[in-house]
Amino acid sequence: MDKTHDFFVPGRVCLFGEHSDWAGAYRRFNSQILPGQVIIAGTNQGLFARTHARSGQFVIHSTLADGSRTEDWTVPMEPGALLAEAAKGEFFSYAAGVAYHMLTFYHVDGIEIDNYRTTLPISKGLSSSAAVCVMVAHAFNCVYDLKLTVRAEMEAAYQGEILTPSRCGRMDQGCAFGQVSVLMTFDGELLKTTQLGVGRHLHFLIADLKSSKDTITILQDLNKAFPFADDSRGEDVQKYLGEINSGLVPRAVAALKLGDAKVLGELMTEAQAQFDKHMIPASPRQLEAKKLHEVLNDPRTMEYVYGGKGVGSQGDGCVQFVARSAMDRDRLAAYLTEQYGLDCFPLDLKPPKSVRKAVIPAAGFGTRMFPATKAVKKELLPLVTPDGVCKPIIQAIAEEAVQAGCDEIAIIVRPDERALFESFFQEMPSGMHYNKLPDWAKRECDKLRTLGERITFIDQPTQEGFGHAVYCASEWVGNEPCLLLLGDHIYHSNTDTVCARQLIDAFSAGKGRSVVAVYLAPGEEVCHYGTVTGEWLGSGTGTLEVTEFAEKPSLDYARNHLVTPGLEEDQFVCVYGQYVLTPIVFEHLRRQIESDQRERGEIQLTSALESVRQEEGLLATIVDGEHFDTGLPGAYLNSIASHFVGKPVDLSAGCP
Repeated sequence: MDKTHDFFVPGRVCLFGEHSDWAGAYRRFNSQILPGQVIIAGTNQGLFARTHARSGQFVIHSTLADGSRTEDWTVPMEPGALLAEAAKGEFFSYAAGVAYHMLTFYHVDGIEIDNYRTTLPISKGLSSSAAVCVMVAHAFNCVYDLKLTVRAEMEAAYQGEILTPSRCGRMDQGCAFGQVSVLMTFDGELLKTTQLGVGRHLHFLIADLKSSKDTITILQDLNKAFPFADDSRGEDVQKYLGEINSGLVPRAVAALKLGDAKVLGELMTEAQAQFDKHMIPASPRQLEAKKLHEVLNDPRTMEYVYGGKGVGSQGDGCVQFVARSAMDRDRLAAYLTEQYGLDCFPLDLKPPKSVRKAVIPAAGFGTRMFPATKAVKKELLPLVTPDGVCKPIIQAIAEEAVQAGCDEIAIIVRPDERALFESFFQEMPSGMHYNKLPDWAKRECDKLRTLGERITFIDQPTQEGFGHAVYCASEWVGNEPCLLLLGDHIYHSNTDTVCARQLIDAFSAGKGRSVVAVYLAPGEEVCHYGTVTGEWLGSGTGTLEVTEFAEKPSLDYARNHLVTPGLEEDQFVCVYGQYVLTPIVFEHLRRQIESDQRERGEIQLTSALESVRQEEGLLATIVDGEHFDTGLPGAYLNSIASHFVGKPVDLSAGCP
């Protein structure tokens, strides 16, 4: 079976520097023009897609923002057919243009892309066409393992889009960077990009003005000022896109790094005023933008924001604001919707977190819980939580990840079970059934819907071990650390901090080294779990520098090799079912898979962690809490009974 790749491509919004991207390109002809400087940000909204190889054909299934599906689109993976589709300027032309570029320069075969969910509004200045182009470039990159950088994907997307009637700029494909802010500098043919950090959580609001603008006319009018200005209007256009913009953007970069929402808002207001003064006279019919200025100058609007400005090419397309708080943003959105009938979209820029992604493998067969798992996936077996709610085990684990601070969750599933998980997390009951629910159940239903928005499902086509399941998430995780939670373990913290958060804090304190959560276990349990030994760091830290890691050792092996100083006889340090892993673990897993290095017939994570230990070092920290391995019948019973009888059931199973 072909491997399936899941990914997300956001739209992009231009925060500062609109039009200076193409203006900076004129430095090829007039060296007095200053380089263009643009700050963009990836939007909360975007395209959710999955892709796999498709011999000889390029196939797309697409879902629009309103939830409707377009007809399936298929074209032969052949240059003439792709170019002809690109030239039509129709819905799928952008995709065809990028496919032509990939075929021409990388000699790839066909692919199939299912854009199964779209939250990005179309034709609203948020670069929906560029997002489609990046989606296609990234899909080819994944399916054929081209190892393209983000910049290379951007270039492929741009080259594909300009094969269509679209007249996009290179700025648009900046959505390839994801949901971050990026400084882009345009100096003739040279493009430089710098990802920007954000000091504090910033709350933006983008609103569709539901009016009209003619971007082609705007560009035609403004381009008359280049490469040399013939009159005062042209000089003003060059001044705004050069000198004035070059003064605004560095100040905006500094404000972003500090997370200073007030200064950012003031800079947006200043940028709009300068735009109006210098740019409107060059294209007055389009840039006077009566609706834009009505909304910007509304006294009620100003109660909720620090400032705002137009989006993209300006005109009556979209407006953006820097809200004073998340609550003020919600109030502003409600007001703009009620007063002006606008559609509003939140945009969040957040400080980087040490760990923002979580991976949960859930593709196992559940052998130890048979025959129950012949009827129900073990991850979907019911659990009664301490607050008295009955929910599937996988939901409790995903909630643990969110409570630990993770923004995104990937659940590894078998392809034939994907629909089962999707229906639980991402499909809500019919209106009739929802209305029959009591109020508390409706609240749980709404929580589940919100949780589902964070979740991506990744296929594990063949079940070849825990390490193989983790490796399936390598592309989704990317070059950042991730939280790994077992799909059949649940956790209960003895403190106000959830267990996974305790582990993430230990990762931060350990200066970015991979860390596994552990607990002290009696000897009869070591045959069920990974077991470590090492040297304690400091006194009372509860953290080990791991010196050996063994997967489910026998008790005799543990007694001879895994004794940890300071512990009682036949007491060992066992893995708790939670990990924070650095990206290097995926490289070691890849090597294991390619060389078919197996233990007990499977690709094991433990082997990769031993390699990580040797290369980067590995920590183990004792988590203050309890865990239940619900993949074992006795432990599953404990997970339910301990909340009611107050004492766990005897779990003695013994080890060989």
